[in-house]
Amino acid sequence: MENKIRIKSFKDLDVYQTSYQTMLIVFREILSVLPAQEKFDLCNQLSRSIKAAPRLIAEGFAKRNQKLGFQKYLYDAMAENNETIVGLEQCRDLYNIKPELVNKLIDKYDKVSRQLYKLLVSWDNIKNVKRFTPNETPIDTEKRFTN
Repeated sequence: MENKIRIKSFKDLDVYQTSYQTMLIVFREILSVLPAQEKFDLCNQLSRSIKAAPRLIAEGFAKRNQKLGFQKYLYDAMAENNETIVGLEQCRDLYNIKPELVNKLIDKYDKVSRQLYKLLVSWDNIKNVKRFTPNETPIDTEKRFTN
């Protein structure tokens, strides 16, 4: 039997933590070295997409008792991750910005997308989601949402 933990906050979700920490790295290590001519294009777009995924996870978690509401936010977070991956590829391929780091970041965002998908599937399998109060929602531990 898998271990269960109680998720009391969106901050307890591994997918949120990974998304947030990866956002910080992109912000500090990639956006700061983009050429000035990209300030209003690639930099702006990448900045918005990296910040969106953790926000969407947090906002969706508040609607976790509404199956379709929660799912919509998780799908939107996956879309933002895809957009981020493309933006990172552009940084690497157009400007040769830290290719090794960018490849690691792309792998992280890919992992976050897989975690989001598994969270969607797992959440869909929970019976009668509405029976849980905000502090009583059981979610399987790390094992269930990784790789």
